[in-house]
Amino acid sequence: MENQKTLFDKIWDAHIVKEVPGERHVLYIDRHFIHEVTSPQAFAGLVERGLPLYRKEKIIATADHNIPTKNQHLPITEPLSRKQVDTLTQNCLNFDIPLYGMGHDKQGIVHVIGPEQGITKPGMTIVCGDSHTSTHGAFGSIAFGIGTSQVEQVMASQSLILDKPKTMRITVDGQLGDGVTAKDVILYIISKLTTSGGTGYFVEYAGEAIRSLSMEARMTICNMSIEMGARGGMIAPDDITYTYINGREHAPSEEVWDEAIAYWSTLYSDEGAQFDKEYQYQAEEIPPMITFGTNPGMGIPINAKVPELKDDKALNYMGLKSGEYLMGKKVQHVFIGSCTNARIEDLREVANFVKGKHKAADIKVMIVPGSKAVESQARAEGLDKVFVSAGFELRSPGCSACLGMNEDKIPSGEYCVSTSNRNFEGRQGQGARTLLASPLTAAATAIYGKIVDVRKYLN
Repeated sequence: MENQKTLFDKIWDAHIVKEVPGERHVLYIDRHFIHEVTSPQAFAGLVERGLPLYRKEKIIATADHNIPTKNQHLPITEPLSRKQVDTLTQNCLNFDIPLYGMGHDKQGIVHVIGPEQGITKPGMTIVCGDSHTSTHGAFGSIAFGIGTSQVEQVMASQSLILDKPKTMRITVDGQLGDGVTAKDVILYIISKLTTSGGTGYFVEYAGEAIRSLSMEARMTICNMSIEMGARGGMIAPDDITYTYINGREHAPSEEVWDEAIAYWSTLYSDEGAQFDKEYQYQAEEIPPMITFGTNPGMGIPINAKVPELKDDKALNYMGLKSGEYLMGKKVQHVFIGSCTNARIEDLREVANFVKGKHKAADIKVMIVPGSKAVESQARAEGLDKVFVSAGFELRSPGCSACLGMNEDKIPSGEYCVSTSNRNFEGRQGQGARTLLASPLTAAATAIYGKIVDVRKYLN
């Protein structure tokens, strides 16, 4: 029926300022997150053109990509990183923007602090000069990454000129097995659809398995939507969403809470709404996953063989051969962190698995919380003691070894099982070999010093 709308259409249509030639829309943006990497040129552009910030109260800034995760009380030693962070600090002062900078009790990875502060809410349009902005779509919002010129556009007008993406629905029904997490679900989906399967689409995740997930697990799914080429991912809000938001600093106050819920409750895809493309999967068929190559689509079940590839470039880089098993392979590093898997639930899951155990002798394990709030919570719950006892290193918040823009790099030729979102060549450091997996698989790898099927070690 004509009136039946998808969740995406409802939010998009509510934010259209006007239509422009070529079937494009000027879209109003509710919330703009900025960090130190993609904002300097945008601020410089405003100054050059003598433009003010159109709605500065819609902007929140944090430092995350370049910052060190050790000795954060000391000045940054790496010159380029220090310059970028200092430039952000100065720009926020000049333009009177709230900054959760180093040392601030709300500092953290941009896509972790938005939800935990209650800034991210259903029905919003949210942008940031960072591709993993899609994380916020877990709340039933349209959230996507933008380029530096668009950062400037939003600063100057609180709007963007955009082509409307097509819509895709991915339904995962059934119940996930023991040891299978949200990270495994999204790696499985990307392995099926490839890194270009979602190009041109905005994805809505639905189905029994998705609805059963916590908000933090939903964020993991939406976070990696762009790794299949999609513009973003989203999940309709429900009671799990409302419970998560309630009481957070920027959540609606008690006086308007019922009004907010009344609106949020309308945010779902109508029965009979048409999507441009649909896919369906059964949760019971999803195993723990791990990547073997140099893009997130190169994922296999943990107990499967590395497949034959037409081009051996990725396998040569990874030092692997088709037909071999990853199970039993020794690795030198485990990284648990990033905007994909550095929330308190991730740290609890890891601590629960490693409690009373100790890491393998020849492996380095780095745990980097997604924010100061996550770090504080972990310490309050005694997780830090569990990690130290297991021989893990708990660091301060930041993007860390997700990407080689700070000091936390993986040495060339060495393997890292990582809970981050990308395994491109050189992503974690020049020559680094990244294997993407869930926090649970990463924890098991750390304990046994090699890649294992975590299902065999669950109580």
